[in-house]
Amino acid sequence: MSKGTLIALGGGYDDDLIKLIWSEICPVNSNIEIIATAATEPQESGYAYKEAFEEIGCGKVAFMLIDEENEADKPEYIDRIKQADVVFFTGGDQVRLAEFLNETQLLEIMRRRYQEENVIIAGTSAGAAVMSDRMIYDGYGHYSLIKGEMKTTHGFGFIKDVYIDTHFAERGRFGRLAHAVAHDTHYIGIGLSEETGIIIKEGNKVEVFGTGVVTIIDASKSRFSNTRQVEENEPIAVEHLIMHLLVEGYRYCLAEHLFQPVEHQLRPEEETGGRAGVL
Repeated sequence: MSKGTLIALGGGYDDDLIKLIWSEICPVNSNIEIIATAATEPQESGYAYKEAFEEIGCGKVAFMLIDEENEADKPEYIDRIKQADVVFFTGGDQVRLAEFLNETQLLEIMRRRYQEENVIIAGTSAGAAVMSDRMIYDGYGHYSLIKGEMKTTHGFGFIKDVYIDTHFAERGRFGRLAHAVAHDTHYIGIGLSEETGIIIKEGNKVEVFGTGVVTIIDASKSRFSNTRQVEENEPIAVEHLIMHLLVEGYRYCLAEHLFQPVEHQLRPEEETGGRAGVL
């Protein structure tokens, strides 16, 4: 069971994600590290997010510039990532993000700390898609249901056996996520709409935040799939995909393949009928 928490947003307006991260960490002295390698202009994006966190009261926010000229495994970055309470990955190109961080000491420290410590790994768009051990990086519309059009590669591996896809409803990505899980039936597909995201606790419990819908695609009970036999450029076929639509207030348990409402936790004043502290 992982002790850390993953927070992933499907892209779009992300002020609510920033506020959610702040509400999850709470202490004023929490260390937040921003990695904007996926962005077209990493330095500009990194400092913009730094400013956004500072505007809501986060006092210890730093930015790591990791690109063609700045390696991930700088001694300074290694020291800082060991102290980080939150690591935040911006949007952009997830392949670029994986290219510069996979097989680095920096990422290995993040993975270890996520498993063993109460650290938050957060990201939006590309920064969300890269969180699992494998990620989808190509596939457009109905063409993604043609073998060879949907492509996957290695992600960061904070969580395994999950595909996280972003901008899901807005960019018509159902086909590529369905294709991915039909091919790897032990994987669960999670499609995040924009301005909608998930909090994954204990490496298993997926809860929704935001205004939209999270799509879950489960192929674990599929009775037939031709994705491994069909020739390139031919359409795929799959029988018995299971789909769930989650909104805020509901969760999906990955290990149990279970859809359920989130239990309402009573505050002390609710438990005492609004008379908290009164004997």
